[in-house]
Amino acid sequence: MRWPEDAADWPLTEHSRRVLHRPHRWHVQEAGRGPTLLLIHGAGGATHSWRGLFPLLSERFHVVAVDLPGHGFTQPGARGRSGLESMTADLAALAAAEGWHPAAVIGHSAGAAIALNLGLRLGDPAPRIVTLNAALSNFEGVAGWLFPKLAKLLAATPFTADLFSAAASSQSNVARLIAGTGSQLDPEGLALYRRLVADRAHVDGTLAMMSQWSLDGLLPRLGEMSAPVFLMTGDADSAVPPAVSRRAAEKLPNARLESLPSLGHLMHEEDPEAVARLIFGFLEGIEGGPDCAAPQ
Repeated sequence: MRWPEDAADWPLTEHSRRVLHRPHRWHVQEAGRGPTLLLIHGAGGATHSWRGLFPLLSERFHVVAVDLPGHGFTQPGARGRSGLESMTADLAALAAAEGWHPAAVIGHSAGAAIALNLGLRLGDPAPRIVTLNAALSNFEGVAGWLFPKLAKLLAATPFTADLFSAAASSQSNVARLIAGTGSQLDPEGLALYRRLVADRAHVDGTLAMMSQWSLDGLLPRLGEMSAPVFLMTGDADSAVPPAVSRRAAEKLPNARLESLPSLGHLMHEEDPEAVARLIFGFLEGIEGGPDCAAPQ
């Protein structure tokens, strides 16, 4: 996505800024006062996915949302740093440089894996973690061998992103892609995803993340997570089955699991009010922490 041209009418653009912290030029949205909440979107998403939840959370907290490297308006400085471990390290370094000390990290889908990995990395006290339809399962069998190799091939092939954007960015195809997640979005939400799918750089960043993705270093360490973890699932999610979060909850020492009926993979976009209520309940007791104001 082009900055600042495409940002003029992007959701919550009044809270946007760009931060150069090597190796990436990050797009950050920041608002509110109080303990810090860090929001991490999933693969193929961007800060737009928090457009309904961000304003609700920022009424009580200092909220920071970032575009992952290669996604949305974050310009990657090193294409080889799009895997789980690299992105976790780069986000931790960005947070330290900006003076963010998250009281909680909220991650959606693949962003949930980053949130958990970040929770293991950050110091004492560790932040609470909220996951939304957490993608915490490696592909199994032949798919586990084939999918990463296919993603690497696509990411390395010239013009792949252009071809995908051209093929997938029609209004009807985007609607089918979203419906395939079990979610129902309004016309504004569909239009925003269409803009992302039509953007070559964003698609290329998504392919880079897919090609480098591995949970092998995270899944065996879930039992080390000392902080409370709240796993939320949408019963209608057809992208990441709720059973994935149930299995993860069994491995986490201090886990709470809650399902929301009739919501799909993009549950926080479908019903941000319901998601916010549950998050506020989980975070009760930390709102009295030190104030932190968003930059003017």
